[in-house]
Amino acid sequence: MRTVRVVRRAAALAGAGALLMVLPGNAHAAAPKFSETTAIGTHNAYDKGKYAYFAQALDSGASLLELDVYVDSITHRWRVSHSNPLGNDNNCEAAKTPGELYSKSRNQDFGSCLDNIAAWNQLHPDHPPIVFKVEMKVGFNGRANMGADAFDTLVSQKLGNSVYKPADLLGGTYSSLDAAAKANAWPTRDSLKGKFLFELIPGTVEQSNPFDHYWTDQEYGDHLRDLYAAGHISAAQAFPAVLGAANGDPRASRYDASIRPWFVFFDGDAATYVNNGYDTSFYSANHYISIMTGADGVSPAISSTNPTEAEVAARLALLAKDHASLITSDWSAEPASVLGSVTSRS
Repeated sequence: MRTVRVVRRAAALAGAGALLMVLPGNAHAAAPKFSETTAIGTHNAYDKGKYAYFAQALDSGASLLELDVYVDSITHRWRVSHSNPLGNDNNCEAAKTPGELYSKSRNQDFGSCLDNIAAWNQLHPDHPPIVFKVEMKVGFNGRANMGADAFDTLVSQKLGNSVYKPADLLGGTYSSLDAAAKANAWPTRDSLKGKFLFELIPGTVEQSNPFDHYWTDQEYGDHLRDLYAAGHISAAQAFPAVLGAANGDPRASRYDASIRPWFVFFDGDAATYVNNGYDTSFYSANHYISIMTGADGVSPAISSTNPTEAEVAARLALLAKDHASLITSDWSAEPASVLGSVTSRS
């Protein structure tokens, strides 16, 4: 298996660029596409218990960082918190410039998290691609002008052309994300340096609300379909994900046929995939992005917070063979030296 490691120095040494190294014996190997690798992400990276500042989460080298967002329809703010829908509880700070990072007041809203990302991006313009997994805890609220359009506008205003968007995958050639993915139109990891991708999933509160039957995944899928039909797909900033491990193609039973082709991200529990023997080759064969969460829980289970570097490396190799694109756990500062590891996806 070809192995690539992204080495990024920790927060104490923030400022150095990322170094991409191909291990000996692969000096002439073709640069892998984004769909052809497996990398590591951190669950709830906004948690101050994991990183004092969100910029440190970015420094960690992790290829996916998760943010939980609540739409506050009263104040029209995008709150970032695990369980408080009316307040912010996170490590995003009131910092809009590189010089302000690691020093300002925290517990800011989603817009400030994006400001931190933009400021950090100025310090690390050649960083490897990073996926931001955004859990919309209570979903969107278009009636309060906090729908998918507003989300797109906020991300675009804050991050501009540093976002790799659905329109970029379509490339003006394909009529759906599914068609583009099946053609493996994903760019190489090298060409995604300095780029961010956004994955959207429905939230736990949204899913448990008996009166909410229009979850984030379906709403954003409709959004992509309608934007494309209107010739405005370039406005979309995110990829909706099919949430939950399942065998076969889970889109067939969940979504109207008109939006199924707009889902190429799949997100589910790693142990459910592996322990049930699901045929996960479906994802790599079609060049879909498969995010396997709770990677520590796959047998034999390892620590969800403080595993050894060897354990993380072994888990990465194991789930790469199971066709994961990204594996996640609560790994954060430890083991920092392997959070940036990237290996070939089988």
